[in-house]
Amino acid sequence: MATTNPRSYNCKDEELAVTCSFAVFSLKRDLADFTAFSPKFDQEYVTGFETKIASVNEMIMPQSETMDLKNITARLYATMNGLIDPINRLTGYLKLAQPVLKISAADFGLAALRKSITAKNAEGAIANLHIVGNNLTKHAAILEKQGLKAELTARFTDAATSIAAENQKQYEIMSNRATIVQNNLGLFNSLYEQLTEVLRVGKILYKVTDAVKTQEYNFTAMKKKVRAAAKKAEATIPDPATT
Repeated sequence: MATTNPRSYNCKDEELAVTCSFAVFSLKRDLADFTAFSPKFDQEYVTGFETKIASVNEMIMPQSETMDLKNITARLYATMNGLIDPINRLTGYLKLAQPVLKISAADFGLAALRKSITAKNAEGAIANLHIVGNNLTKHAAILEKQGLKAELTARFTDAATSIAAENQKQYEIMSNRATIVQNNLGLFNSLYEQLTEVLRVGKILYKVTDAVKTQEYNFTAMKKKVRAAAKKAEATIPDPATT
């Protein structure tokens, strides 16, 4: 029976790499103080740290796959964004079909679909497109009398196929990355051990004399900075529901 190697760090793999990049920046800036404390902290030590960070970064997400994921995400968002107008039009046909067709836009699945798009939730969009598709088939005759065309119906079925395919590609890339990381977890744990060593000495050096630098060698504080930066970067991605 296969066993899962335990992580010695309590953050995401990508957060570990970014935190180490922050730490190596501080280490290089303060290298004279570190070397004065212990000759262990020399240029060779810094180079080894940087090499290990680079290796971990490549395992977490190679440049080619990073670009693939960006392109897949862009296509996903474009497809979901492209559903906003069809949703509005189908909602109009549902209203025209009242009171013969006694079903609301929410019951038809359109409200939930719109919510999934706003949340950038591909899995939710796929599930709700399935509901919308079933209702389109069930109520086609009534809606077609109100003007619903096959082209509009196809927008929903084509989007469901496209989103499912792109979502599967994302899953396969991320699953492959997770397997590679797990198989090389010794390197990740080793990187964390080196990070811990740098942070420990940094706190010793500056705890009394420099409060700002002390925070730069505090793992919890550094994680907060990494996560804040990640959220800021994510916020720059356009929301397909409002584009």
